[in-house]
Amino acid sequence: MKVYLLLPFVVLLSCNTVKKPAQAQTAQHFSKAEQQLLKDVEVLSSDAYEGRKTGTKGAEMARTYISNRFKQIGLKPIPLLSGYEQVFSFRNNKGVEIFGKNILACIPGKNEEIIVISAHYDHVGIMNNEVYNGADDNASGIAALLKFAEYYKNNKPNYTLIFAAFDAEEMGLRGSKAFVEKPPVALEKIKLNINMDMISHNDKGELYACGTYKYPELKKYFITTDPKIKVLLGHDDPKTGHEDWTNQSDQGSFNAKDIPFIYFGVEDHKDYHKATDEFQNINKKFFIDAASSILEIINNIDKERNLKSIFREKLRMKKQ
Repeated sequence: MKVYLLLPFVVLLSCNTVKKPAQAQTAQHFSKAEQQLLKDVEVLSSDAYEGRKTGTKGAEMARTYISNRFKQIGLKPIPLLSGYEQVFSFRNNKGVEIFGKNILACIPGKNEEIIVISAHYDHVGIMNNEVYNGADDNASGIAALLKFAEYYKNNKPNYTLIFAAFDAEEMGLRGSKAFVEKPPVALEKIKLNINMDMISHNDKGELYACGTYKYPELKKYFITTDPKIKVLLGHDDPKTGHEDWTNQSDQGSFNAKDIPFIYFGVEDHKDYHKATDEFQNINKKFFIDAASSILEIINNIDKERNLKSIFREKLRMKKQ
C-alpha cells in the first residue's frame, strides 16, 4: 500500500475537480504574468516544434525560444560557458552518436552556494505521423522555470541560482547527467536541485513533492498559502518500487551525486506520453496555482523561512 505524507500546516481545502472547458479559461481571466506562463507552454507544445525530440529541428527551435526568453528576462550565462549552451553527446541503443544541448543561465545571489532549478525541454517527437507535443511533459516545467527566472531577476536571491533547461531527459536523463559529470560550476557548491517535470495536468488539485523521504530536513519549507493546491509529500520511498520517483526524472542525476533534491510533478494521467498531451488538455488554473506554490517553497528555502520564522514575521508586522 502506498502511503503519502500530508504536511499538517499546508491548507488542504477541496477544489472543484470538474475540469472546465478550455474555451472558458480565456486569457482575459489571467494576469499578464499568468498569460506569459501559459503562452510559454502553448508555443513550446505547438505542432511547429514537432515534439522537441533531441537532435531534431524541433529541439533546435525550442532552444532558440528558451534562449530568447532568457535574453528577454536579462539572464546571464554561467561564467565558465561562452553562452547559454552546454553541448554533450551520447550513443543511443543502436550505437548512433546523438548530440544534445542544455540551456543554462544564472542569477548571482548574495552568497556563492547554488540552487539548481531545472526542467527538461525535450519530448519524444513524431511517432506514426502524430506529433507528441508534450505540453505537460514538459513544456509546463520549462514555463515555470522561466516564470521563476523572471521573478528572481527582479528579486535578488540569497543563493546563487542556476536555471537549467535540460535536453535528452526522455533518452535516459542524458542532459542532467552531462551537467553533473562535467559541471560548469563547482559541484560541492550546489546545495539543492529543484526539478519540475509535469506540473500542469491534474484534476484533483494535487501536486507531489518527492525528496523529503531521503532529506526530511526539507519538510520545514513546505508552507504554502494557496488552498486550491494540495502539495503532497510522497513517491520517494524506495520500498514502493516503480512508485518511487527518486530517479525517474532529472533529479536522479543529482541524487546520484548525493546532492539533495526536490522533484515536483503530478501522477500519470490519461494523456501521459500520448499525442493528446496538448495545450488545450492541461488544467490551466491548476498549473498557474501549482507554479505559484512551487515559487513559494523556493522562496522559503532561499530565505530559510520555516513556520516559526513566518509566525515571527507576522507578529512583527502586527506590532508596526
